[in-house]
Amino acid sequence: MSSGPHSKPLPEGYLRFPIVLLLVLTVICVITFVRPPAGRTSWLLEVGPGLIGVVALVLTARRFPMSRLIYATVFVHVLILIYGGVYTYAETPLGNWAKEAFELSRNPYDRVGHLALGLFPAFTVREILLRLTPLERGAWLFFIVVSIVLAIGAFWELLEWWTTLVVAGDVGIAFLGSQGDVWDAQWDMFLAMVGAIFSLSLFSGVHDRSMAQVTNR
Repeated sequence: MSSGPHSKPLPEGYLRFPIVLLLVLTVICVITFVRPPAGRTSWLLEVGPGLIGVVALVLTARRFPMSRLIYATVFVHVLILIYGGVYTYAETPLGNWAKEAFELSRNPYDRVGHLALGLFPAFTVREILLRLTPLERGAWLFFIVVSIVLAIGAFWELLEWWTTLVVAGDVGIAFLGSQGDVWDAQWDMFLAMVGAIFSLSLFSGVHDRSMAQVTNR
């Protein structure tokens, strides 16, 4: 079995790990979609983009298997999206607890979600660039990955805006999740960038070791 350019045969049973994650995620999705407190429309809006990514990984798993770190981070990221989709980001119980416990002015779970938008996709972008382009490890790779993640964060803000214009009022405002903060979009993009910088600075070595199982780079 080949994983494309700069690849080598996969270890026996390599895909069992992502298959198990997929099965667990499927069960969680079914359970949370049945009767979410925020409604199914909110659930679909928040979780849908993550599920599109999961479908892409499933469709390419045999032709272009990713590192196990990618499968694990996507799994965790979608769980974060699901929790936000079940309650809306402004009304998550965990966020409300943090708001009360630390005397915050807003439910901070939305900030967590946008930090995750940088933390986890950074690895996926990095792996695709290393395996499918001539880019090598170094400052330019770091800069390009962070720039792409920042672009993803900015596009998400545009998506929230468009959705708010199209979808029914309450659901659209809940999806926007600004909680009255006029700088919410800027904070969200900034946190995505910070998340990417954090991931690349501290865990690139971990990613390289995971990626070494499926590639010679």
